[in-house]
Amino acid sequence: MKKNLIISIFVFLMSICSVNALAATTSHETTQTEKAEYESRTLPELIKSFYHTTGLNAIINPKEGVKDSHGEDMTLFAQSFGRVLMIIICFVLFYLAIKKGFEPLLLIPIGFGGILANIPIANIAGDHGMLGIIYNMGIANEFFPLLIFMGVGAMTDFGPLLANPKTALLGGAAQFGIFGSLVGAVVLSQYVPGIEFSLQQAAAISIIGGADGPTSIFIASALAPELLGAIAVAAYSYMALVPVIQPPIMRALTTDAERKIKMRSMRKVSKLEKIVFPIVVLVLTLLILPDASPLIGALCFGNFAKESGVVERLSDTMQNALINIVTIFLGLGVGSKLAAEQFLVAETMGIMVIGLVAFAAGTAAGLIMAKIMNKVSSKDNQINPLIGAAGVSAVPMAARVVSKEGQKYDPSNVMLMHAMGPNVAGVIGSAVAAGVLLSIFK
Repeated sequence: MKKNLIISIFVFLMSICSVNALAATTSHETTQTEKAEYESRTLPELIKSFYHTTGLNAIINPKEGVKDSHGEDMTLFAQSFGRVLMIIICFVLFYLAIKKGFEPLLLIPIGFGGILANIPIANIAGDHGMLGIIYNMGIANEFFPLLIFMGVGAMTDFGPLLANPKTALLGGAAQFGIFGSLVGAVVLSQYVPGIEFSLQQAAAISIIGGADGPTSIFIASALAPELLGAIAVAAYSYMALVPVIQPPIMRALTTDAERKIKMRSMRKVSKLEKIVFPIVVLVLTLLILPDASPLIGALCFGNFAKESGVVERLSDTMQNALINIVTIFLGLGVGSKLAAEQFLVAETMGIMVIGLVAFAAGTAAGLIMAKIMNKVSSKDNQINPLIGAAGVSAVPMAARVVSKEGQKYDPSNVMLMHAMGPNVAGVIGSAVAAGVLLSIFK
């Protein structure tokens, strides 16, 4: 018995020694092989080897078979001139933000994200890269848009809308661009070779007409996640370029006399009205259009926290720290989709064109509705048609542009608060339009 036990232990120990010896021999042979494979190089050879790892070489000497951040083959154009072109476009965004002051909070992170996404070899926009992680953690799952709406709600004063409720019609009229672009996307896919949009994709594209970035991301994630990047880029680009796009349309559709109209002072809105309003909006959404409740719910929560007056710390966080942090991440995430291989394609170009036409159509519809309302209003309660342009939901950019444009013709005519009425109505309007599209096409 003891003899058998001793023999078993001896065999076991010999087995361990044999395995260790074999592992050591294999490791030694591998090391010897690695050493044998290494060849000493001269300084020129080392410099040449280093050059092959540079981004400059990747741009000058594109190769077949190179993969993008999503594992798809990149064209030679996208690897070379496409990257250079997109980096130039990003520098143009910097110029507009810094020199012209066009929404730097959006354009700076979007432009910088675009440059990072076009750096060769590093794969920063890939799933495990910085931009890819940002995109997946908050844009692809619709989380960032809801946080943005929460912050917008906390910063929004619905007083101008409550003081002059009929301006809500202007916010509704400006959503014409959304449904107009839905038709445009379908037409484009029918008659332009290389562009084929399904009804769900067309619905996701159409929301760009509301000039509402968070809403665009939210509905694209639900209806057409494959187009999310292009839709997000288009929506935020046009939001930032409101000061460029809207003024020519305002001047084309209004007269000098109309632009000089001074609207009468608004009544004072009570605190109770401001507290009750977000609750009423939320209840109506719950009963009529629950598909829009994530966006409108986040908006109403932020506004209710502000107007209640008893959670100033929470309201302050939503208005400042929270929305600033999310804006950084959102801008970088949207910028990650400015990679040449994703942006310089027929479908993306089609989306950009549809978005521009839709945004212009929404602006024009708001102006025309304001002109009609002014015609039927009494002389002591006239409406300056310019405020119709603020019906798009680019808040508060559109309202600021309207006020600035009106003061060009009469410096004493301050219309900011009057324009905020249709502007905040446009925010609700675009969320409602998104809910309608979701309820129909999801």
